[in-house]
Amino acid sequence: MSASANTAISYRNLGSTGTRITPLCLGMMTYGSKKWREWVLEEDEARPLVRRAVEAGINFYDTADVYSLGESEVVTGKLLHEFQPRREELVIATKVFNPLSDGANDRGLSRKHIMASIDASLKRLKVDYVDLYQIHRFDPHTPIEETCEALHDVVKAGKALYLGASSMYAWQFLKMLNFQRENSLAQFVTMQNHYNLVYREEEREMIPLCLDQKVGCIPWSPLARGFLTGSRKRGDGKSETTRARTDDFGHSLYYRETDFDVVDRVIEIAQQRNVKPAQIALAWILAKPGISAPIIGASKPYQLEDALGALSLKLTEEEIKQLEAPYESHPILGHSY
Repeated sequence: MSASANTAISYRNLGSTGTRITPLCLGMMTYGSKKWREWVLEEDEARPLVRRAVEAGINFYDTADVYSLGESEVVTGKLLHEFQPRREELVIATKVFNPLSDGANDRGLSRKHIMASIDASLKRLKVDYVDLYQIHRFDPHTPIEETCEALHDVVKAGKALYLGASSMYAWQFLKMLNFQRENSLAQFVTMQNHYNLVYREEEREMIPLCLDQKVGCIPWSPLARGFLTGSRKRGDGKSETTRARTDDFGHSLYYRETDFDVVDRVIEIAQQRNVKPAQIALAWILAKPGISAPIIGASKPYQLEDALGALSLKLTEEEIKQLEAPYESHPILGHSY
């Protein structure tokens, strides 16, 4: 039996802002167009999952312009309006950086691309503003001054309420934060970083930096792209889902022998608690300092129910120690420059 998914959802602050969010964010990369990735759910398939998320009380939704090359934003905007027409009840996040075409300027964090991208995202989402506008990665080809000033202008124009960043080195993030602060620009309030039980390198520098700077973490892949659910077996490709089999990026991140050792420990504690492995992995990350909300994905109803059930699951200090004990350090994964 899994932990109950009927517990009323509480709220946390989005970083140090006054905006209140649910402690789970539904990642919308799963919804869009199969032309982009075969595992993506199109609108009609996504509808019941988004409806359930809204009915369960989740108010935080994360997408990006690159997901399904814009179609994810279209589906996100349509379904959220369908099930929660009161815009003020939703916290919508999207991102800019990745290429959307072969165009030389249809990528990166230049002023030109940022200004065109925010307008295009708002049009696809059919909203007047997004709550959180995030840079999807660090752009080594654009001066940070240009990027930060353009993002500030997006906020001042009322097209975004807050700014966020995603995976990069801590020194890069601090450099941008310092420039924003020194020039009285709108500052990043969140960091969407790669963090889960089988990838904890962010504990070295990025998370301590975020705690010091009062930046909220909204980790991507808290279940390691499904690896922490316990469904993958050592050397057994048949145990993989369609997404896992076709996910070269995921295979580059996980699947080390020691990663499987961590999963074995997750399964062991899940069995002791009579809950799902995914719930143990989510309960672990929800208990970590500085976490505003992990970004979960759901392509099947039970995955969403498991995530909701994890909110009522509290791990002991001893269980946390046991979960963390098998971990071995990794190279930087999820971004490189």
